[in-house]
Amino acid sequence: MVRLKGGDPCIFGRGGEEAQWLQEHGVAVELVNGITAGLAGATQCGISLTLRGISRGVTLVTAHTQDDSTLNWQALAQGGTTLVVYMGVAKLAEIRESLLAGGMSGEMPVAMIENASLPWQRECRSTLNAMQQDAAAFQLKSPAILVIGAVAAYSNELLNQTLMDHAQLNAG
Repeated sequence: MVRLKGGDPCIFGRGGEEAQWLQEHGVAVELVNGITAGLAGATQCGISLTLRGISRGVTLVTAHTQDDSTLNWQALAQGGTTLVVYMGVAKLAEIRESLLAGGMSGEMPVAMIENASLPWQRECRSTLNAMQQDAAAFQLKSPAILVIGAVAAYSNELLNQTLMDHAQLNAG
């Protein structure tokens, strides 16, 4: 039996939960790693999630929880790392308000990436203050990720073009 999952099955993909259940029921499991949308989508946009002197790390979080618990957005706002937020389109207002309340600048760059890593990926660049309005004007839809941090203002056009050329070659 195969359960095929886009991205990495152990990053917000329930791979660990499913593997545990199967093992408890006597089914042998082999997990095959992939590249999670947060990393692949950012790279396809030419965004380096870490940049020397700009961002010393990356934090991957989900805005959607099974029990409606909330993240410690204040700690995330003060972390000095790039935030990659999965499943956040429906919670843009909450994310914005929580990060602002935590001390993050309203001018913090944001990249909103729809259908990350797919040939029809779309991106919208904005700021924390303007991301709701820009997402609405862009008609941003799920699935999408948010890249929040200073690195979202940077883009390596050469890298971006090279990746697009490869995607077009692979698409036929």
